[in-house]
Amino acid sequence: MSTREEILSKVREVPSLPLTATRMLQLVQNPDTPFTEIQREVELDVTLASNILRLANSAYFAGSGPIASVRDAIVRLGTKRILQLVLTTSVAPLTSKPLKGYGLRAGGLLRHCAATAIGAEQLSRELQLNAPDYAYTAGLMHDIGKIVLGTYLEIDATPVLDLAYKEGLSFEVAEQRVLGVDHAEVGATLLEAWMIPATVVDVVRWHHSPDAYPGPERFVVDLIHVADHVARVSGTSAEADGMNYSLSVEAVERLGLKPAITETVVNNVLRSLDEICENLSQ
Repeated sequence: MSTREEILSKVREVPSLPLTATRMLQLVQNPDTPFTEIQREVELDVTLASNILRLANSAYFAGSGPIASVRDAIVRLGTKRILQLVLTTSVAPLTSKPLKGYGLRAGGLLRHCAATAIGAEQLSRELQLNAPDYAYTAGLMHDIGKIVLGTYLEIDATPVLDLAYKEGLSFEVAEQRVLGVDHAEVGATLLEAWMIPATVVDVVRWHHSPDAYPGPERFVVDLIHVADHVARVSGTSAEADGMNYSLSVEAVERLGLKPAITETVVNNVLRSLDEICENLSQ
């Protein structure tokens, strides 16, 4: 078995999403699902409901006024936002673990992924783009392939880093050269196994190479690619690969991003990130 095949086979060892999260994906994607059925699905999982209410009442999600019940949360935030909160709380336990292969401390991946999700929404707002709801989810899950590589395989990043620095390669290209696969492809494979919508899978697969993306929604791939960079600039990349990723100039130009907007988005991310991560770690 090749290194690539061995890595992709490890996807099966990663725990699946909680049943409630999988069920919510199905319910929210069906426009005919009654409001009450979504409410009941969340309320049946007492721990999830508690986590949802705590996160829904954070300054970033709640806006003005407290949210006292699941029903109130759905009415105020909408079913798609509730799905985002369900996925956030479901993914948090996996992304909260230390990643030995990447030299990433406990909570480090969660912090970076949350910053990317927030950054995608803030970039969309500042750039006045009509980004789809799944942009947040794609940002949240964009680096989930590192769980397979860093935890289940405990990949040693040293050879990858050595090649990157020796030949002036970005980290994901060096991953491809050393391992035969990068964390973006591994992440997309995992999300497919979790039956995450193809729109999210595609963004995760191409988030480091937006210029090569062959699909119709390249601006969403551009958005997550740049949001990932914003998250690193915000100080959420203390792992072995650090800042050693290339930023597509073309993606920046396609979005019309200016330095002043980047600064605003970084500040907005930092303003919200600590509270969200604190709520997710409880």
